[in-house]
Amino acid sequence: LKFIFGPSAVPALDLVDQRSVTRLRSPSGRTLYQVLGSSGKLYTCYSSCHFCTCPAFGFSVLQKSESLLCKHILAVYLSQAVGACQELSVSEEQLTNILLAEEEDEG
Repeated sequence: LKFIFGPSAVPALDLVDQRSVTRLRSPSGRTLYQVLGSSGKLYTCYSSCHFCTCPAFGFSVLQKSESLLCKHILAVYLSQAVGACQELSVSEEQLTNILLAEEEDEG
């Protein structure tokens, strides 16, 4: 993993070990992931479009193209693969509020 994903591999494995990844699912089947980062901040990840709200994703992945992904997205993929994802059912309204809060934080 470290050969392919570089410095994101070990921190991502730590996040998986700490069970920091939660999949939120609404009744309509919409899903998103939240990852509790090592700093204690909660980041929202979208595996369907390969996006994370963390600053490292914006800088290293989008602006500099230095990395394929951040440790949070890698943790999402790894937790899915090993079945270590927390599961949380939320209402459509709760999911919408999470998405709107992310949009306000960015804008």
